[in-house]
Amino acid sequence: MTAQERNRMLLHEPINKVIPRLAVPSIISMLISAIYNMADTFFVSQIGTSASAAVGVTFSIMTIVQAIAFTIGMGSGTNVSQALGAGDEKRARRFVSVGVITAFAVGVVIAIAGLSCIEPLVYFLGATETIAPYAIDYATYIFYGTPFIMASFAMNNMLRFEGLAMYGMIGITAGGILNMILDPILIFGLGLGTAGAAIATAFSQFVSFAILLFMSNTRPDAISIRFKHFRPTLSMYGRILYNGVPSLGRQGIASVSNILLNTTAAAYGDAAIAAMSIVGRFVMFINSSVIGFGQGFQPVCGFSYGAGAYTRVRKAFAYCVKVTTCILIVLGLGSMLLSSQIIAVFRRDDLEVIRIGTLALRLQLCTIPLWGFIVMSNMFTQSIGYGVRATLISVSRQGLFLIPALLVLPPLCGLLGIQMAQPVSDLLSFALSFVVARGILRQLAGMEDKAA
Repeated sequence: MTAQERNRMLLHEPINKVIPRLAVPSIISMLISAIYNMADTFFVSQIGTSASAAVGVTFSIMTIVQAIAFTIGMGSGTNVSQALGAGDEKRARRFVSVGVITAFAVGVVIAIAGLSCIEPLVYFLGATETIAPYAIDYATYIFYGTPFIMASFAMNNMLRFEGLAMYGMIGITAGGILNMILDPILIFGLGLGTAGAAIATAFSQFVSFAILLFMSNTRPDAISIRFKHFRPTLSMYGRILYNGVPSLGRQGIASVSNILLNTTAAAYGDAAIAAMSIVGRFVMFINSSVIGFGQGFQPVCGFSYGAGAYTRVRKAFAYCVKVTTCILIVLGLGSMLLSSQIIAVFRRDDLEVIRIGTLALRLQLCTIPLWGFIVMSNMFTQSIGYGVRATLISVSRQGLFLIPALLVLPPLCGLLGIQMAQPVSDLLSFALSFVVARGILRQLAGMEDKAA
């Protein structure tokens, strides 16, 4: 696909055709990522409840790494799509190289810092004495792979914002499948335990990195990553951060919430931490389909906004909200009927984990139809460069409302308060997203009237 064909597709093809076409590779990438995260949880859970809880504890590290990587990747990607929409390919090339190389360099710094203080770190993240040894084993190899993990996320975002999500899907899917193959071999076949799961994750992310780098630098329709284009300025980093901070807010604050969740749940034993970890991974699997669909929406939104096609932006947003809400209702109903069986897949022999996890999952599924509007509002505001409002929405569900809920509800309701915290946060996040998105949509309508 030439640059002209890509621009024509993003700016002129019917929304109900182009967004699903772009979304399918992103959905597959997100589902594969969620599946291999669940695979880690599943295989490690066979070792024991404490090992299963260790994956939940160290998940905060992965969340922080992803948050920073997405901040750089989506912040750069938003600028790439807007530059391409405005016909400025030279500027787009600079943002691609600056984004990917910066992500790798930051990953090296995080790896060194994490490995130098790993034991106190896992305790800070909520590990107990019985969980800590497993968490240290897991986190060590995750840190070794951090530079490649961050660069992979950055490249995947660049390709997606260029309208080339299929290439990103190939890299992420290959790594995910490899991870699922290696998990049982390393954990049980070679007897490496939780360290085996982390080695599988780190190595598979390296493979994804290699494939994505090859795609970016060899495909004629992709923007190559070149050191000669790595000419960062404070202004560029300012634009990257402004557009990427919503991702940092969304996932960074999620890591804070996860730490608070683990430390709060620790009062109820390893079973509570394990149960909430399992629920979190499964909920992430469901939400990944929505995020994937939204990632198909973002390049259309960014290109259209950059080209001044505000009516197309509004129509694309409305279409995506309708589709994702329908998807979530179907997935939510099916999961509600099978809640206990879903938790039992991970820890069939631990009745306490099943009991705690089943109720927590059912409560979260009650608010599942709202997630589509929340996610699309976040991606909509981020893609058109409304960084402050995008950040406000992004931090709401996993931080702005969840953290107070975790602080207030458990003292009042005990373990039930922990299980109720996320649904309460979802309701408040939806209300906030509705107010913010409606205001911007009205503003775009006014801009259309002036242009007419």
